[in-house]
This record gives sequence, C-alpha cells and structure tokens, in this order.
Amino acid sequence: MNSTLNSKKGKKTFYQDCVFHVDENVYEPAEDTFLLAENLEVKKGEHVLDMGTGCGIIGVLAAKKGGRVVATDINPYALKCAGKNAKLNGIHRKIEFRLGNLFEPIKPDEKFSLIAFNAPYLPSEPTEEQTLIEKAWSGGQNGREVIDAFISKVSSFLAENGRVLLVQSSLSNIDETLQKFAQMGLEAEVIAKREVGFFESIVLIRAVRKLS
Repeated sequence: MNSTLNSKKGKKTFYQDCVFHVDENVYEPAEDTFLLAENLEVKKGEHVLDMGTGCGIIGVLAAKKGGRVVATDINPYALKCAGKNAKLNGIHRKIEFRLGNLFEPIKPDEKFSLIAFNAPYLPSEPTEEQTLIEKAWSGGQNGREVIDAFISKVSSFLAENGRVLLVQSSLSNIDETLQKFAQMGLEAEVIAKREVGFFESIVLIRAVRKLS
C-alpha cells in the first residue's frame, strides 16, 4: 500500500513500512515508481545502483532488503531529499549518494548486481531551459533520448549475473528498447505493466546478460 499526504513543507509518501518526504524540487513518486518498487527483488549483499533516485524510495527499499546501494541523480535537491529519507528510515549507512548524469558518477570498474532506473521517458519538445522536475520525465522528441544513452552503456557496469530494471512508457516505443538491449547482448522482456490512460501504459522491463 502507498499513500501521499500534503503539507506546507512538501509532500509525504508512505510505502509499506517506510515514509518519504518529497521536496517541492523533487519528482513526486507516481505509478511508475510504485511499479518498480512492487517488483524490486534484492538479495542480501548485492551491489545495487539506483539511478535517478529522486526522493530515494527504490534505494531505501533495496537497502532494507540487504543491498549495498549507490544512489545517483542529476538533481542536487533529490540527493539531499533522498539522504534525509535514508536517515528517516534507518538505513543511511547502507546507501552512498552521488551527483551526476547517467553513469558519469560511476567508477569505470564498478559492477552492479542490479541497476534500476525509472528513466525520463515521455516525448517532449526540445527547449533550452528545463526545470529539475522536467528533467525527471522529459525524454526528448521521441521519449528515447535518455533511454538510448542508458542502454548503450549499461552492460559495462553489470556484474556477471547482473540484471537491469528499466521503467518506460508505451509512448516511447517498448519494442525498440527490447531490440537495443538485445544489440548490447542482454535478453530483455516486459515483466510488469500498468495502464495509466486510454492511450498509454507504463511497463517494467527486465534485462539480463545473454548466456554464451
């Protein structure tokens, strides 16, 4: 179960036995966030990358399940918010927070058992200036700008039996995502789906390295 409360200091989201404060400059958890959270499986000791952590829900849940978590975001307000939520939920010593875009803050030799990313996936008109909130959902003209950049590099940071969980919209061509994962040597499939309107659904894609 999840719910959200509004207050003068921002919003407060509850998920399972956790509580998360959401700063006004941070992407508010929505259907896509909870679709990922509901399908998040982490084994004790696994190295997890929570890319685009936002208010920190996925990173906190991964840490609570026993993962060693690196949480990244391009939004400094998000990292500050996620850090506070990690402390609030008692797992701040299990998460390392880093500022940067995609894999920029990741060391070249770092490998992860799980890389989770609720990507910016909505088609949007190109603009010179974007707010930090807009950057959380804006995927360029066809919605694939960030998704394609992510897929092109993700396999380099996967451990031998590592896996990827990627959230995206049906508006940004799910089949193309599956094909591009395959081109990078990963087997991908849709493992969960949620309808969010008459013409759109949100899906969760899992990708794993192909067996040689």
